[in-house]
Amino acid sequence: MRSYAIGDIHGHIDLLRAAHARIAADRRDVGDSDAPVVHLGDLVDRGPASNEVVEYLRRGTNSGDRWITLRGNHDSLFARFLANPAARDPGLRADLTYLDRRIGGATTLASYGVMDAGTRPVAEVHADALYLVPVTHGPWMATLPLTFAYDTTLFVHAGLRPGVPLGQQTETDLMWIRAPFIDDPRDHGALIVHGHTPVEQPSHYGNRLNLDTGAAYGGPLCAVVIEGRDVFELTDAGRVPVLRVPQ
Repeated sequence: MRSYAIGDIHGHIDLLRAAHARIAADRRDVGDSDAPVVHLGDLVDRGPASNEVVEYLRRGTNSGDRWITLRGNHDSLFARFLANPAARDPGLRADLTYLDRRIGGATTLASYGVMDAGTRPVAEVHADALYLVPVTHGPWMATLPLTFAYDTTLFVHAGLRPGVPLGQQTETDLMWIRAPFIDDPRDHGALIVHGHTPVEQPSHYGNRLNLDTGAAYGGPLCAVVIEGRDVFELTDAGRVPVLRVPQ
């Protein structure tokens, strides 16, 4: 069975539209209009157009298209800030807040017209955000699914706690985990397709597939087609096989 996936977007609407165009071209080539398109989360922060990304995906996901949008840690941080700026995400380092420049929340808020969010009182910034951010955006992101299972593939933003059944995974691990997951070579049953940990190119390790190619830091936005455990990156010139690399 065929599925498509797109890595961490981080506010880059132009890259997202281009990724969708490559998927549409592949759909035409293979004559498949039903395969799901899975977005692996981190829609917002760091890039210049988070507001446009959220609205584009919200409309597309709600329109009946075969789009699945997962919740990443940055999406959770933004939704949490809108709901209660004093609330802390358990996955966030104690020395950071959503408005810290290293997180990128101020850039997201600027895309909605909330300026200088990193230098003004938080209460003032939050009041402006409630006025300028569409009321649908925060609740929509807060209720996005954390996983999507399809055929022999499991899609998730960050990964899984190795050895823990899916039903017992925590939200924090699904959105934030790194080393315990990416260092583990064991087979997880399904091919785990994830983002969150940047790599230079889509990387297939046999048990997992990492699609975060660093759009947050000026890198490309990766789109792939998955057929069983075979993976092809979608380029303007067509499919390019993603070969397995040792872990």
